[in-house]
Amino acid sequence: MTSSSTSSSTSSSPPPGGSAHDRLLDRLGEVAVRIGLNVAPGQQVLITAPLEAVPLVRRIAEHAYRAGASLVTPFYTDDAVTLARFRHAPDAAFDIAPTWLHEGMADAYRQGAARMAITGGNPVLLSHEDPDRVARASKAASLAGRPAMELITSFAVNWNIVACATPAWAEQVFPDEAPDRALERLWGAIFQASRVTADDPVANWSAHNATLHRRADWLNDRRFAALHFTGPGTDLTVGLADGHAWAGGSEPARNGIVCNPNIPTEEVFTTPHARRVEGVVRATKPLFHQGTLIDGIAVRFEGGRITEARATQGQAVLERILATDEGARRLGEVALVPHSSPISQTGVLFRNTLFDENAASHIALGQAYTKCMVETEGQTPEQLEARGANSSFIHIDWMIGSAEIDVTAISQDGDREPLMKHGEWVNTV
Repeated sequence: MTSSSTSSSTSSSPPPGGSAHDRLLDRLGEVAVRIGLNVAPGQQVLITAPLEAVPLVRRIAEHAYRAGASLVTPFYTDDAVTLARFRHAPDAAFDIAPTWLHEGMADAYRQGAARMAITGGNPVLLSHEDPDRVARASKAASLAGRPAMELITSFAVNWNIVACATPAWAEQVFPDEAPDRALERLWGAIFQASRVTADDPVANWSAHNATLHRRADWLNDRRFAALHFTGPGTDLTVGLADGHAWAGGSEPARNGIVCNPNIPTEEVFTTPHARRVEGVVRATKPLFHQGTLIDGIAVRFEGGRITEARATQGQAVLERILATDEGARRLGEVALVPHSSPISQTGVLFRNTLFDENAASHIALGQAYTKCMVETEGQTPEQLEARGANSSFIHIDWMIGSAEIDVTAISQDGDREPLMKHGEWVNTV
């Protein structure tokens, strides 16, 4: 996700920018509530966030209560506490996770609470820690969080992820800048990508959602069977799940509330068939996972399963990810993003999946979003698996698109149709 910071600041004072920054931060809080969550009257909201996000959490809480929320409950993480665990805890500590907390969150979602996640942690926090311990801790957290994650990936409730700039993250994104300037620049990039610099952010998001919906509707009308990605180091055919559905932008959760899961978002995505992926693919951007950097990823798929995997950096961590469970070697998502997306055009490597995945077409290892399948009501996990939906404790996106990548759609009859050339849509819907 050098001389990086190894602790989290607890200061709630805004970075340079004064009242202008405060206004944009308030707009981000408003967009997170009105566009991201679309909080319903009487609904509870659970927020997870780094300590530095306190000012944003407070604005989100204020807008949520104005929208009628009954209770907003924040949960904070602290990078310094995380590092203390890896440096001082006994070895057995890395196979446990706060199951009680995850069970409580899952129960809250079952009772209708909305989920808000604020990202912004140090992307390389654990880069110098024992990769075996990192993998074990990640697996333990995934196991404990499975009940809640299944509710999220099935869109049982409305949920949203937004970002908060933090000093440690800003230092990684803009290493040549002074700390204050780096933080200011990262906030500016977040505000712009999240569309809160527009004259009317809510109206801007409505128009953007309409564009993504038109693209997803066009793809759904075409009912393609597979996608073929080609480019340097990439010759990959991704079969699509039986009865897959494309989505993008705002979507209705199963509780009837229309939400935007990701702010920002530039993608249209669907569920691939877990056993119909063949060929080789090379990542076009680094992957920052659980505080470690994995770069130069290149893998081979056979029968939907990764049979060969290598990385120029982070090989051990990549191997441990793939060993999480059987589904970790298979795909749970495929997404199309034009190279000209606003996030790509910034030229900034955010070192954060929420942003970097919206700069390039990507695939995800692990759990499938069954929301991106039709007629799933009442179907068992076995029936969904038979249709191609993957099951795993993880869901990890990594980028495979660029200006050098072409995407060809393959119809049910085997006919081929260009979708993207040099990273751009061929058909402007």
